[in-house]
Amino acid sequence: QVQLVESGGGLVQAGGSLRLSCAASGRTFRTYAMGWFRQAPGKEREIVATITWRGSTYYAESMKGRFTISRDNAKNTVYLQMNSLKPEDTAVYYCAADENFGITTREYDYWGQGTQVTVSS
Repeated sequence: QVQLVESGGGLVQAGGSLRLSCAASGRTFRTYAMGWFRQAPGKEREIVATITWRGSTYYAESMKGRFTISRDNAKNTVYLQMNSLKPEDTAVYYCAADENFGITTREYDYWGQGTQVTVSS
C-alpha cells in the first residue's frame, strides 16, 4: 500500500514557476513508477509526466521543455518543476504511483488528493 500527499500548488502569474512535491509512504517507493497528472474543470484527467524507478522519464508533448519530473528515493519524494507557466496549465495536479510504468490514468493504482495550480494571465 502506498499513500501519496501532494504539496506546492498555488497561484502564480503567467510565465512564473512552481515546484510540486509528492511525499510517498511505504518501503517500496523506490521500486515504483511515479506520475503527475492534471485535471482542468470540465476536462478529463491527463498525463503530465512520469518517471520510472530507474529515472527514465516521459512527458506529454505540451509540457516538454517547460516541466521537469524528478525523484529522490532517499526522501520518498517525487517532484514536478514547472516553468513558463501558462493560464492553460491551471488544473488540479495529482501524483500517482504504480508498480509498473504507464502513461495513462488507468495504469496507476495509487493516487494523491491533488493540489490546485492556478495561473493568472
